[in-house]
Amino acid sequence: MKKLSAIFLLAMFSLAAAGQKKNNSLLWKISGNGLEKPSYLFGTIHMLCKEDAYLSENMVKAIREADRVYLELDMDNLFEMIGMMSKMKMKNDTTLKDLLSDEEYALTKAFFEKKKTVLPFSVLETYKPMVASSLLMESSMVCDQQVAMETLIMEEAKKNGKRIDGLETMAYQMSVFDSIPYSLQAKELYKSIADEEKSQKEGEKVMTEMMNAYREQDLEKLSALIASTDSDMRGFEDLLLYNRNRNWVAKLKTLLQEKALVIAVGAGHLPGEQGVIELLRKEGYKLTPVQNKREISREL
Repeated sequence: MKKLSAIFLLAMFSLAAAGQKKNNSLLWKISGNGLEKPSYLFGTIHMLCKEDAYLSENMVKAIREADRVYLELDMDNLFEMIGMMSKMKMKNDTTLKDLLSDEEYALTKAFFEKKKTVLPFSVLETYKPMVASSLLMESSMVCDQQVAMETLIMEEAKKNGKRIDGLETMAYQMSVFDSIPYSLQAKELYKSIADEEKSQKEGEKVMTEMMNAYREQDLEKLSALIASTDSDMRGFEDLLLYNRNRNWVAKLKTLLQEKALVIAVGAGHLPGEQGVIELLRKEGYKLTPVQNKREISREL
């Protein structure tokens, strides 16, 4: 679950990179197929150490020249964000106590209380276990200050007066978790904390590998790391990742013809035969990697 939780910072589950040409960039230009102006696709990570969080000059330029910015969720929608907490809860007032044995529940409760998470265990135990595990995983990051890449993108979009929209809703994202048995999610969560020391070391190792691959903008490496996940959750790829990719591309086929966009989604959604890059290519668009370094970049 530690590796699986790290994956949620990039996407929502595993993927394959078969046939993916190696191009180290998180920023991709979308052109062709009758587009008058290019759009741009960017791979985010939902939480990053502050010193590693930046927008390249080319990314800033892409936002400045875009008509609209799309994230996975409309994070600028106050009502959407306010409703987020309730949507994270399991249905029918289910809690971890209902899903674990007394011994497993006691160990899990003690673990969370020892961690002293932002939200008390009395709240976390009502959340879908995959969400609780993802929140716990962020504490494995070896840095004091963390930043969401989406926050930097939103700040730049607002500075340039660009409207922010979402490709899907929080209600939809959380409904995906409802499609996976809570008992299976709880089992994975418990397994990840049963051996605290081993779990912590594994979590730090996974996070370090993921962060290094993201810093290097190496989609192939990210894809390989994610595909190596050893979890009972394997088999839910379509539900957690591929279906969402297909839904987004179906929506983008219309949106791209209407406006120049910057589309920022988890980096794990980009590579692979069923990734957003290849799916857009199959729809007739040309996708080209764009330099995305912290230093001065060449013109788009």
